[in-house]
Amino acid sequence: MKKTLILATLTLTASSLAFASGFKGPQNSGGFQGPSQGVSTVKEVRDSGMFSDENPVTLVGHIKGSLGGEKYTFVDETGEIVVEIDHDKWLGQNVTPETKVQLSGEIDKDLTDTRVDVDMVKLLP
Repeated sequence: MKKTLILATLTLTASSLAFASGFKGPQNSGGFQGPSQGVSTVKEVRDSGMFSDENPVTLVGHIKGSLGGEKYTFVDETGEIVVEIDHDKWLGQNVTPETKVQLSGEIDKDLTDTRVDVDMVKLLP
């Protein structure tokens, strides 16, 4: 019985140490950091006849101004478009017209307008 208890304790200690030294957790988890499929410029969104509603979008540029509520004017080197950013997507980040940002989301088309529904706001250097 004593040998079994000692063996169990040693096994538990060894597995705990292995787990603790190898566990990275969500704060260290990564992902792909390269080009994505889908639309990547305002011009492509505006000319999105070839793209369907809800097509993925990743834009890099600047938020030029607020239009009230959750709507903003976004601009890149190809033009400007209205983007919709829900309050919870800001994640405490402060953005000015001079801040370069990457917006990820999807095309949101209706009968009279095309805009981008933003899922993620990322500050860029």
